[in-house]
Amino acid sequence: MVNLIWLLMLVTGIIVSALNGHIENVTVSAMKAAELGVEVAIELIGVMSLWLGLMRLAEEAGFVKGIARLFGPAIRHLFPSLKPDSPALGAIIMNLSANILGLGNAATPFGLKAMQELQKENPTPDVASPAMITFLALNTSCITLIPATIIGVRLKANSANPTEIIGTTIVATGCAMSVAIIVDYLIRHRRKK
Repeated sequence: MVNLIWLLMLVTGIIVSALNGHIENVTVSAMKAAELGVEVAIELIGVMSLWLGLMRLAEEAGFVKGIARLFGPAIRHLFPSLKPDSPALGAIIMNLSANILGLGNAATPFGLKAMQELQKENPTPDVASPAMITFLALNTSCITLIPATIIGVRLKANSANPTEIIGTTIVATGCAMSVAIIVDYLIRHRRKK
């Protein structure tokens, strides 16, 4: 559906440009946007490499296990069906940590690993388990304390104050995560009845 919406917007823009006699603007804008996309992607490689490397070091140094112990009670409350020594918990915590730091791309491998581990513990493999659903809700709505990727994009765009979005990001993602946790809890509690 989203692809259809994007296609309609693109075709409408081209048609309007052609009707107004400015079709050359479409070509120029497309080329500039493609060039800018490549530039931003290349510059973000450095930011992503730094944070992925730090996350890997944290994992190797046992920092992840420390975070797991610290947040263990909250995570176990959110995932009551998982055993305390479940390998999925480490991947879930790493995913949430990367999301909290605003590193969506760095969070993806941990999210995939968490889902693989959750699938191993799933009693009905053809249906998502409650733990998988809870993880998906947390992953997509996770609070972001430092939106590192967005700050990097704003730096590239020569923003006067690239970090000014931190406060609003914390509020917006905090609200989103709170709603996700509450709705997940209510639905899970309702299904038990």
